Amino acid sequence: MIQFQNEHMKVFQSVLYQTTSVVIQTEKAIIVTDPNWLPSEVETIKAYIEKNLGTRQLYIIYTHSDFDHIIAAGAFPYALTIASEAFVNRADQETMLEEIRNFDAQYYVTRDYPVHYPEIDIVICEDGQQVMLGDTLCRFYFAPGHTDDGVFTIVEPLGIFLAGDYLSDVEFPFISDYEAYVATLEKAQQLVERFDVRVLVPGHGQTTTQRHELETRIAESQRYLLDLKQGIDQEQMLTKRYPYYRSLKDMHEANKKAL
Repeated sequence: MIQFQNEHMKVFQSVLYQTTSVVIQTEKAIIVTDPNWLPSEVETIKAYIEKNLGTRQLYIIYTHSDFDHIIAAGAFPYALTIASEAFVNRADQETMLEEIRNFDAQYYVTRDYPVHYPEIDIVICEDGQQVMLGDTLCRFYFAPGHTDDGVFTIVEPLGIFLAGDYLSDVEFPFISDYEAYVATLEKAQQLVERFDVRVLVPGHGQTTTQRHELETRIAESQRYLLDLKQGIDQEQMLTKRYPYYRSLKDMHEANKKAL
């Protein structure tokens, strides 16, 4: 489904976990994040891209290497790809592919493209690295904490903040490294203050154009981490704030072990 659109972009949303895939159009480029999940959903995104691509270059940004975000890498062999150096150097790439195969086997899913770990053309090696994607300046910032290889993207001229699996309205932080996650949220706050962010797209949940909502999501994530560290009981708050919390309780327990 189309979750959000304006003159520059469309946000496609999967029925699974409200996972998003952004398609941004500029004069010389189409920029996409994490095309996903189900074959019919990938085909819808692909058809939209091919209808509008023309002579423009297609770029795909992989926000991080969780299997749901790389699941359609094989569907776009003609794209130039962008991801972090840690994404490229991930030692357990086969583990991610096995998760895709297990998902497809569980639900009898057949894909008409190969399942493989993305080969990356443009590697983000420096925090704040600037890359011209066609005619569009994008700035990339390391965003560890959820995974080790995450990146934030600021599409500077359009004021778009592509946050990957951060700043969601349907998920509290899922933590691999507590201190790194805290630092990444501080970085998100700095980016919002530094750049004229007009659209925030999380990897799961709703896009927002409201500055207050963006700042609220940062504050809520910071509060969750602080309360987690201090051992404060968060059950009532999580149940009230996140409508799918009953399926996320195990993630909350796993977060406690990441301290």
